[in-house]
Amino acid sequence: MLQNFKAISLSYKKAPLDIRELIALDETSCRLFLQTLKGFIQASDILVLSTCNRTEVYYNADIDHSTEIVKLLGITKGIGNISQYFDYFTILNEHDDAVQHLFEVSMGLESQVVGDMQISNQVKQAYQWAADNETAGPFLHRLMHTIFFTNKRVVQETSFRDGAASTSYAAIELIEELTADMTEPSILVVGLGEIGADVCRNLKDNGFRNVKITNRTQAKAKGLAEECGMDVLPFEEIVQGMKAADVIISSVARETPFFTKEMVKRLNVLSFKFFIDLSVPRSVEAEVETVPGVLVYNIDTIQNKASEALQLRLNAVPKVKEIITESIEQFNDWSKEMMVSPTINRLKNALESIRQEEMARYMKKLGPKEAKLMDNITKSMMQKIIKLPVLQLKAACKRGEAETLIDLLNDLFDLENQAVEANRFSE
Repeated sequence: MLQNFKAISLSYKKAPLDIRELIALDETSCRLFLQTLKGFIQASDILVLSTCNRTEVYYNADIDHSTEIVKLLGITKGIGNISQYFDYFTILNEHDDAVQHLFEVSMGLESQVVGDMQISNQVKQAYQWAADNETAGPFLHRLMHTIFFTNKRVVQETSFRDGAASTSYAAIELIEELTADMTEPSILVVGLGEIGADVCRNLKDNGFRNVKITNRTQAKAKGLAEECGMDVLPFEEIVQGMKAADVIISSVARETPFFTKEMVKRLNVLSFKFFIDLSVPRSVEAEVETVPGVLVYNIDTIQNKASEALQLRLNAVPKVKEIITESIEQFNDWSKEMMVSPTINRLKNALESIRQEEMARYMKKLGPKEAKLMDNITKSMMQKIIKLPVLQLKAACKRGEAETLIDLLNDLFDLENQAVEANRFSE
């Protein structure tokens, strides 16, 4: 089972947003899905990861369960005809491919924004849910802790996580710089297209609490406000909202600027007011910046900031892949040793059985001190006898030749039959 790790992935690479939204799992659904999988597929380790960009299942099993997993996902989500979406999934049935994929996802190499800082926390959360639902065995525990250690190396040894590499992240980074001297800056987000919604989620994740959102479509604003724990400002009250805001983020989609110089002049700005224009075409008129106390940052400024950070991350990719390769090699050495562990234990039990039988023949003739001395001597002999086979097994693992040596030891000491006898005795 140790060499049968598999994965099934639905991500932005093959599935459009509406499909990803349909199939995405929140925490409650994730936990329910884990329990469903645990009851219906034969797998020793199961991990479910669901973000806005991907929904994935990793599992350790002898056979391909991808069809059953998609059907069970449909049951969990209440989607009766989920099989029609099967082509959107990528199936990874090769052990090495699945391990490599999980490493690359966890590091952010597979993210829409390369080096995404959120993904490592999302993977940790998925692992916690697996542990809570008892779907994580020794293999998955070791794999995840290797991934977490690898992530630390990536952060410490590369620039892969430096800077804000997406437009929405770069906007948040700019807001943090502009409001560094403010205790609780007031922020107004106007327009909730894809980038506006991303900014709201990032504001929430970065600890901004005094945020209002407004949109012409009230229902959309309410839905996002509930998700992010923000207040909705009715669109007709936007002028009052602008007066109260320190930062106004605009992603309004229209052909001509929404915020004009005349509109902003009427706000009677007394200190500083920052406009961050994320729209194309621009939704903040260029002349707005001539109003005293008003500063405007447009999409070019922010994208340049993001592009510089993205280039730094892209330059670090080869080093990140090198670190991943080293980690996977170390993990594979452990996995191979785990494969021979049952044989080592059976060999130890077989030799211990021989020792006990021989000890029993002489114990009645020995006093307590002599018996203790014989016990110590024979235990020491057994440890020395078994040391070489164990070292040879571990070395054979690294060479990929363990199976031959396992078969030889099984034949020499009749280990398989002894294991059966031991199990029958224990019952």
